[in-house]
Amino acid sequence: MSAINSSSDPKVGIVSLGCPKALVDSERIITQLRTEGYQVVPEYADANVVIVNTCGFIDSAVEESLDAIGEAMAENGKVVVTGCLGKRADVISERFPDVLSISGPQDYESVMTAVHAQVPPKHDPFIDLVPPQGIKLTPRHYAYLKISEGCNHRCSFCIIPSMRGNLRSRPVNDVLAEAERLVRSGVQELLVISQDTSAYGVDTRYAQYPWKGRQVATRMIDLVRELGELDAWVRLHYVYPYPHVDQIIPMMAEGKVLPYLDIPFQHASPKVLKAMKRPAHAEKVIDRIKNWRKQCPDLTIRSTFIVGFPGETEDDFQMLLDFLTETELDRVGCFTYSPVEGATANQLANPVPEDVAQNRFDRFMTLQAEISARRLSAKVGRVEEVLIDEIDEDGALGRSRGDAPEIDGVVRVNDGHDLKPGQRVQVLIEASDNYDLAGRLSA
Repeated sequence: MSAINSSSDPKVGIVSLGCPKALVDSERIITQLRTEGYQVVPEYADANVVIVNTCGFIDSAVEESLDAIGEAMAENGKVVVTGCLGKRADVISERFPDVLSISGPQDYESVMTAVHAQVPPKHDPFIDLVPPQGIKLTPRHYAYLKISEGCNHRCSFCIIPSMRGNLRSRPVNDVLAEAERLVRSGVQELLVISQDTSAYGVDTRYAQYPWKGRQVATRMIDLVRELGELDAWVRLHYVYPYPHVDQIIPMMAEGKVLPYLDIPFQHASPKVLKAMKRPAHAEKVIDRIKNWRKQCPDLTIRSTFIVGFPGETEDDFQMLLDFLTETELDRVGCFTYSPVEGATANQLANPVPEDVAQNRFDRFMTLQAEISARRLSAKVGRVEEVLIDEIDEDGALGRSRGDAPEIDGVVRVNDGHDLKPGQRVQVLIEASDNYDLAGRLSA
């Protein structure tokens, strides 16, 4: 369980599962709890009530969430369930009929109501319990900045819209104000997240808001431009390759924001992409990637793919391997297709046998490991800016501008014993492997 120590009372435990967007939801719940005088404790036995923020995106996540609820029920017995799996309340209540409350994602009011019913708050109005930036579950030197909720896409393998609804963009001045508070508090890296960062503001028709004496539009390009003025790394996640993304590349080349794009391509076969209800223009994507790298040679591209999707043939899979070979993406994640209850892809014909899907996964990852090793080896001899995450007996571990926390590689700084988390330092890269770099502080 997550813990924020305090001497105040009453006490709440919280278990946070799922993606960074869910983590931000947990941070907001904790901030509200602390504002009302609750103590967040790490042990089930010490809590008056336990909140479980669930994930329900794929079957394995559903089982993990149900296991977490079961553990909290067994160890404490007073459990409030929220998050994506809360949209499938029947699944939870069938197994755990005695949970106190079930609510969906972002339903903070229902969570707090359930907590209040179990143990009323004891707020001391003379004590400032919460810092201006709120309570964060990440290390103090980086933070997730959620700019919108929900999604307007209807990908056949995904049920997120049914859980989190359609796109709802935060006003740009609210996002910028939060970003500024975070940087003032010592945050060195802002990780911009949403379900579709490129679509930011579409639902508001790019409404303008006042910010520092001028009007700024609720639009991706305007947001990124303003974030680039802060003294922090700005990393963009879940960016669909809409045409206006091309306008971000010059800002990356100028060093305004990190030269890093997290783009969920998912596949390269037009037939499979059509079945997924995704854009299907792999040739244009290849040309754009080449153009991006021409403008910004240091650009790192991360993506995720699904193999074994219903109807995927060996020819379709070979198209995907050819796409990887042609684009040489820097960071890649891959999943074998897994049916998700409620997803329309479940009704598609010609499911791929599990052993075939696993074989394709293995071949995919073998190829990508070779590509990753080759691209990282080109960094040996270069000096890279590195953000330090932790110190251990062997030196320091950090990340380059091309590494997002927890999903990408790390940089081992062999002589970094005297460094501190949150420092940004220059490191001479001396070695590489398939996914990580190593070096020493540059003179």
